[in-house]
Amino acid sequence: MPVIAVDAMGGDHAPEELVRGVAEVSLGTDIDCLLVGDEARVQTILEQGPYNPERIAVLHARDAIGMHEDAHEAVRTHKDASLLVALRAVAAGRADAIVSAGNTGACVLGAAKYFQLLPGVRRAALACVHPRMTEYPGQDPLALLLDVGATIRCEADELVRFALMGSAYARRISKVPNPRVGLLNMGSEDTKGGPTLVEANHRLRAHPMVDFVGNVEGNELVRGRADVIVCEGYVGNVVLKLLEGVSEVLVDVAQAAAERKLVWRVGLRLLAQGIERVHALTDFSRYGGSPILGFDRLFIKCHGRSRARAVANAVKVAAKAVRDRVPTEIADAIGGVP
Repeated sequence: MPVIAVDAMGGDHAPEELVRGVAEVSLGTDIDCLLVGDEARVQTILEQGPYNPERIAVLHARDAIGMHEDAHEAVRTHKDASLLVALRAVAAGRADAIVSAGNTGACVLGAAKYFQLLPGVRRAALACVHPRMTEYPGQDPLALLLDVGATIRCEADELVRFALMGSAYARRISKVPNPRVGLLNMGSEDTKGGPTLVEANHRLRAHPMVDFVGNVEGNELVRGRADVIVCEGYVGNVVLKLLEGVSEVLVDVAQAAAERKLVWRVGLRLLAQGIERVHALTDFSRYGGSPILGFDRLFIKCHGRSRARAVANAVKVAAKAVRDRVPTEIADAIGGVP
């Protein structure tokens, strides 16, 4: 069975929510977890609720990286931080994958320090799943967007590799036999977006291993046209944060309206089911975490605000990716790219 290392000290609600998420996994699955963090604090939290001690081991780490620390400086100076101890455990084979809700920059830099890029991969990519409308029965209601922050600026060949990595992940995790790939751009025409995006469009259209559907505009992200959407990390991160904010704004507006007029409260009650559905679709805790793709080891990055439910789902996604041999699938996809 896979062993998943969990950075217990990373995230806004660490270590309590991280530990509780792992405890939940231990009771309902056959996944073994290695909780990495302050051993005394971790054990105290575990003893506060039910858990299966046969499924959980604790690896002590005396330090932690803060959410707002400079990533380069933190990775250089916090050598005994829980994140880095967990990464070393995975690199040494003690665990098969890592889950962290900690400092995103430190996660990416730490993975680059202790893991190896797969042959043919030049830059890692942070991917995320997001909800979208479906166009046919059985289509996955989630699409994959990458990169969303690991590589700020990209060249055309890196975008092509992102497409191949995202397609490999979608085939294994979402079980989409032939994922449709789109290139996020400012227009549908092949000539839009400047030299880098034009070249990426040309290369993706000609690539025999990519089912390329062309440029995808912002309003198409939530539709079913593409299963995998590729973009530069700067753009992808902005899109991700916008999608995350949709449900929060919707709920805030609804609450503000309800406080002002009785007729609006009545109307909102009628719309409550629809509002709840939108909130559920955009709730990141349902989808676990975002994979950092391109390394020989698996890293699932949770949202910094993740609570127990999101952590538990991220651990399950990590275990599934291990079982489905995602790095091998990516290596095979990238192998023929010059």
